[in-house]
Amino acid sequence: LSNLSKSYGNNKALCDVCLRINAGEVHALMGENGAGKSTLIKVIAGLVAPDTMDLLVDGTPVSLSSPADAKNLGFRFIHQELNIVPQLSVAENILLGHPYPRRFSTLIDWKKLERRAQAALDQLNITHISANQKISQLSTGDQMLIKIASTLVSDDALPGRLYIMDEPTAALTAMEADKLFNVIEQLKDEGAAILYVSHRLDEVMRICERITILRDAKHILSEQISNLSTQQIIQHMTGREVKNPYPSRKSEIGKNNRIQCKDLTTTKVSNLNFSVKEGEILGIAGLANMGQSQVLQALLGLDKTTSGVLLLNEKSALLKSPSDAWKSKLAYVPRERRSQALMLNRSIFHNITLPHLKKLCWYFGIVKPGHEKDLTQKLAQKVRLKAAHLSQPVYQLSGGNQQKSVFARAIGAEPELLLLDEPTRGVDIGAKFDIYALIRDLSAAGTSIVLTSSDLPELVALCDSIVIMKNHSQQKIVPANGITATKLLQELYE
Repeated sequence: LSNLSKSYGNNKALCDVCLRINAGEVHALMGENGAGKSTLIKVIAGLVAPDTMDLLVDGTPVSLSSPADAKNLGFRFIHQELNIVPQLSVAENILLGHPYPRRFSTLIDWKKLERRAQAALDQLNITHISANQKISQLSTGDQMLIKIASTLVSDDALPGRLYIMDEPTAALTAMEADKLFNVIEQLKDEGAAILYVSHRLDEVMRICERITILRDAKHILSEQISNLSTQQIIQHMTGREVKNPYPSRKSEIGKNNRIQCKDLTTTKVSNLNFSVKEGEILGIAGLANMGQSQVLQALLGLDKTTSGVLLLNEKSALLKSPSDAWKSKLAYVPRERRSQALMLNRSIFHNITLPHLKKLCWYFGIVKPGHEKDLTQKLAQKVRLKAAHLSQPVYQLSGGNQQKSVFARAIGAEPELLLLDEPTRGVDIGAKFDIYALIRDLSAAGTSIVLTSSDLPELVALCDSIVIMKNHSQQKIVPANGITATKLLQELYE
């Protein structure tokens, strides 16, 4: 692929980009959010028409003007955002986009459909998911495994030739990711090419042979992975040298308890016994579906408390809803920003100011637009949000800037306790650095923070102590000082 350019008005999304992927190769595509990766993928998928492009497949010029063209060329896609039909079964979701097997030319052959879906699951060595169960019953990680399995279904036509994987492990545990890596090895052995898009450098260094880096819509580098260090990759992506991605603590932890859980048990988690002081950062760690997110939901009042006590600022708290939590100066950044946090078709300032409208009201409960935009501008600058303008629909932002929008809304009320569920999931390295710096600044200002993360080095580097969850119950608390990501992983398996 060469001479690829795409502009939206005066905004250049891609400028003379080139990319060559060899058969039997895992090729990394990296760059900060907004660098052009998503546009490039949409062009290859036939969703976006480029201004200019020359495309060769096996040395032969081809045209690419629709998703059907991409499919007929053997291009298969795993997108970062989950696109599932929750009302349908696992098998039906796996076979979406493929002709359903028929009986007597008219009736759907459900048994054959389930067998084809099961064969795709078997390739991923997935034994805990049934092809006939409803996909809405699955966890986010399992739903992503189903989307991965769907790309392994081959019709009688051309099998997969190029697999494009956009952040496929963002919602997966280490064990689930290993299953994906095994499938990638199988695809390589069969001669398929894999374009692997990820912000996780450890994965890129582990499974990829070559890398292409984009920055500001331009091709910066294509090189063998073995010739580059992680620091060199970061520098090429960001245009600046970053020696330590995790900023150190800026101030001492306060003496007063911001929140305390004493034998707290809800309908989802049990045995919560921990406290968080002013400015302290507490991590919640566990293997997949061990109750990490449910700990945050317990603090928010989303799940009914069955026993125990929750104290806020040394006083008993009766939180029955997120509204109660918000009034008590608790703010929340959920795991799924697109489905749980954002109004995608509304503007940036509408998303950021949503819970702050009461204090922006003028006479008769009318929101003064100038006040709304002033607050948005202030918060956007604080989180280093990048956008064309504040009236821009939030769906047009990169994943990192969508996440910064959620952060801006959360800190708008100057919360005393901030709950973060996978705060850097699916964001680029540059946006991660900004979020880490923001977390440190909030902590230094006295905000207490409780965060979950599947990125163990992130937990170790940012947190003061870490709660270990197993089977939706607190097992122990370990100090983060002196512990390594490897040792923490051992704690999770013990």
